[in-house]
Amino acid sequence: MAGDGGPAVARIAMWSGPRTISTALMRAWENRADTVVVDEPLYGFYLARSGVPHPGRDEIIASMPCGWRAVLDGLCTVPLPPGKTVYYQKHMAHHLLPEVDRGALRGLRHAFLIRDPRQLLASYARVRAEPVAADLGLEQQVEIFRLLGGPVVDAGDILRRPGPLLEALCGALGVPFDPAMLSWPAGQRPTDGVWGKYWYDGVWRSTGFGPYREPAGDLPPALEPLARQCRPFYDEMYAHRLVP
Repeated sequence: MAGDGGPAVARIAMWSGPRTISTALMRAWENRADTVVVDEPLYGFYLARSGVPHPGRDEIIASMPCGWRAVLDGLCTVPLPPGKTVYYQKHMAHHLLPEVDRGALRGLRHAFLIRDPRQLLASYARVRAEPVAADLGLEQQVEIFRLLGGPVVDAGDILRRPGPLLEALCGALGVPFDPAMLSWPAGQRPTDGVWGKYWYDGVWRSTGFGPYREPAGDLPPALEPLARQCRPFYDEMYAHRLVP
């Protein structure tokens, strides 16, 4: 697709779940001179339709369009400013409720960010005490991957080797790698969703991808069944991950 009669625009939909370095990855793309980013454009729709009591729910719904069709039409067609040729869309896969027409996603280049479910749950439980599978999006990630394909990257792999993994990801998406993706200025961004004050403290302090650290402590026993439920979805995606 082209933006405003200019060069073809790479419209990248990155599907992830919570606590997967997804916002840091958005920072990496936003630090490119050729890229415009959008933060979780389906979040308002998801909250309005699901009734899930997330922090700042009413403020989030008021801050953005909440009709999925209008949101996806815009993501596939909106022209970018001059000099911008990449439109990076940070998505939470669980925002894809069943009513969303998956065919409306075909105008995008899809990619997937995954994280070991035990690590993901150990982190998420510090913010939401009783998560359920519907909060995590792993099943939707697999659904979209089976339907439309696209490169898969693992959060742990990126933290261990950010340069090679991002270079491989860019290559798989058909855009040139830019070393500017490896660091960025600290602080808030106008592109951050209004929910950033609840979730983005670590990213606001960051200036690049932090070092990989083995998770501290064990997963709470009450979350072990959910981790087992999520494991087959993760394993299916992990088998397709990029390994530079």
